[in-house]
Amino acid sequence: MGETVSAFDSYLFSASRACCSPLAIFIQIQGCVICLTLALGWALAAYVRNREIKRIKDNMKGGNSFAFLYHDINDLEHSNQAKLPRVSVVMPLKGFGEHNLHNWRSQVTSLYGGPLEFLFVVESTEDPAYHADDVDIKIVVADLSTTCSQKVHNQLVGVDRMHKDSKYVLFLDDDVRLHPGTIGALVAEMEKNPEIFIQTGYPLDLPSGSLGSYCIYEYHMMHADDFRNDNYGVVSGLRDGGYSDDMTLAAIAGNHKRLITSPPVAVFPHPLASDLSFSRYWNYLRKQTFVLESYISKVNWVMNRALFSSHCYLSWGFVAPYLMAIIHIAAALRVASKEYSPEETTFASGGLLLVSSLAICTIVELLSMWNLTRIEVQLCNMLSPEASPLSLASYNWGLVFIALLVDNFLYPVSAFRSHLTQSINWSGIRYHLKDGKISKIDRGKDIGSNYTDLGGKHLYDVMISNDSFKGKTFGRSLGLAWSSWDYMPNPLWH
Repeated sequence: MGETVSAFDSYLFSASRACCSPLAIFIQIQGCVICLTLALGWALAAYVRNREIKRIKDNMKGGNSFAFLYHDINDLEHSNQAKLPRVSVVMPLKGFGEHNLHNWRSQVTSLYGGPLEFLFVVESTEDPAYHADDVDIKIVVADLSTTCSQKVHNQLVGVDRMHKDSKYVLFLDDDVRLHPGTIGALVAEMEKNPEIFIQTGYPLDLPSGSLGSYCIYEYHMMHADDFRNDNYGVVSGLRDGGYSDDMTLAAIAGNHKRLITSPPVAVFPHPLASDLSFSRYWNYLRKQTFVLESYISKVNWVMNRALFSSHCYLSWGFVAPYLMAIIHIAAALRVASKEYSPEETTFASGGLLLVSSLAICTIVELLSMWNLTRIEVQLCNMLSPEASPLSLASYNWGLVFIALLVDNFLYPVSAFRSHLTQSINWSGIRYHLKDGKISKIDRGKDIGSNYTDLGGKHLYDVMISNDSFKGKTFGRSLGLAWSSWDYMPNPLWH
């Protein structure tokens, strides 16, 4: 005869039975569908990247040792290189971090054969990044922004100072490492298809899912004349209250049915700081959710609300089945440890069946994630043969899985806080929104931390040695030696 059910066991068994109700079963099946959908998306992305790897290998076998630069070796002839259009590279800077010098060095040593200029834009001469003067770049002081975010202001000042003959402008984030042939590959795509409005790419931090063109770009290349002539309102849309360049430009592209593309080679190492804390991760997440509060039109507002709602729903829909699985497993263990009557424990087998289904879907998801990461690491190594090779050895996939759960649990919390407060601290500057646009800007060293973002940049009082570009090597790690708080990528981003 079974033992009397204790109060704790009774509560646990009731919870497990509740997790076998029709609604709970739907939530758990939905979680499996989300896992498999992500796995499918990552598998398709892996196919595209792997096809590019095969193309490079085939070209090398055919005698093109520079296939990582150009598909056709004849493109390297002087007559063809001399025809390449001028490109201006604009990079807004704020502070100085652990990996910045290495990143900047990869950007200014491009093997692009056409005219090329680099404009590093800072808000003032007091910014630590201003002292990085031992490279062939033009440092532009933009002064303080008053009507838009400092980053957007720096970008617009950089565009205003670019060469009058530049055909394309490439906006870079300062935490991305370029490959030697990146600029050439982007220009080739723009020349091939003039209808392209924006070309963008993403970081190699961890493979993520997709929300179409509403994503966090690591760079974007555009037509310089779109800024000179304020085509489609790109300049006015950014200048008049613009908070996020990514979301603003994506909204403009959507409103005017303009094309956004991302070439297969647009994957870049994204090194993270080695001393990340939860508070800095939280601030990073807040910045990512806050972009959904900015908008430039009614249609853009509707799209952002749809993204807000669907992202929050899917994030908690991703996490909830695992919480239910813990209840099912705990109940099954209690049943196994004590002799309860069959009538009292009929729910256990049903719960374990749901857990088994979720476990299988999770394994498929992680395998797809691992495969895409493996292929992207291989592609990055092929595109940057001169650099120290990247490796998967630093990945702890158990912590990656935990990070996915924590991040998706926190995403709705951050999103709702952004919606309620309508303000954000970004790099020591607090921005306040009204009707989707920046209405007030507060500055001061007492606002926020002395660090910013996942790159761990110092915002104040740091001097940069000029010999840093001459051989000082920073840690090779991608910053992806995962600790539970180091970096928590969202599977629904990028």
